[in-house]
Formats: sequence, structure tokens, C-alpha cells
Amino acid sequence: MSISLCEDCVYYSYDEESDSYYCDEQLDEDEMASFLRGKLTACPFYHPGQSDYYLAGKQ
Repeated sequence: MSISLCEDCVYYSYDEESDSYYCDEQLDEDEMASFLRGKLTACPFYHPGQSDYYLAGKQ
């Protein structure tokens, strides 16, 4: 699973106040540091949501 699949993850949320998307999963300090350094090749919390991307892949 690539980190670039955030768009179809169940934890990918939209914040209306900042008009931006963010990961709603709470990462601990070490996980966040690895993520920011680009050392994670796959998100350990990735879970496909019911987005258009996910549903299209099931067809």
C-alpha cells in the first residue's frame, strides 16, 4: 500500500475551516517522524473507505 492512496482511506478527512484534507488517524511521535521523513513506504493504518476510487476498483 502506498502512502499516495490517502485519498481513498477511511481516515482521510476534510476540514472546512482550513479548506484542506488531513489524516484523522492519531500517529505516535515515532510514526509521525517516519512519515515526515518519507521513510514509511506503506501506511500501517491504511483502510480503504467507501470513496469513488474504492468503489470503482470493485467493479
